[in-house]
Amino acid sequence: MFKILKDLIVQIKKNKKKDPKISYTASLIKGKNNISLNKFLEEAKELFKASHYKNKKHIKHEAADLLYHFLVLLEFKKVSFNSILGELKKRRKISGIQEKNNRRKNVRQK
Repeated sequence: MFKILKDLIVQIKKNKKKDPKISYTASLIKGKNNISLNKFLEEAKELFKASHYKNKKHIKHEAADLLYHFLVLLEFKKVSFNSILGELKKRRKISGIQEKNNRRKNVRQK
């Protein structure tokens, strides 16, 4: 299962170097006006809408789109997927409620 994600991340890294006229990934990363950020938001909205219906095929399609655009966004921002997994690993040790409360405290202190 994770091999698919690893392969996709590798492919995104390769494709970002290509000409944006021939690579959708490159066009997202090299595009103007935060196109990769906007596309991620658009895909999140599409998954949200699809989730209101019982058509699982449509939900899977939109979830795959969102996951791809999430990985492109991470590459655009130079954030490794492994660092995200590390963050999730740290959070396993505390409850979701406690983690949210900790974040609120950190935001107020900054």
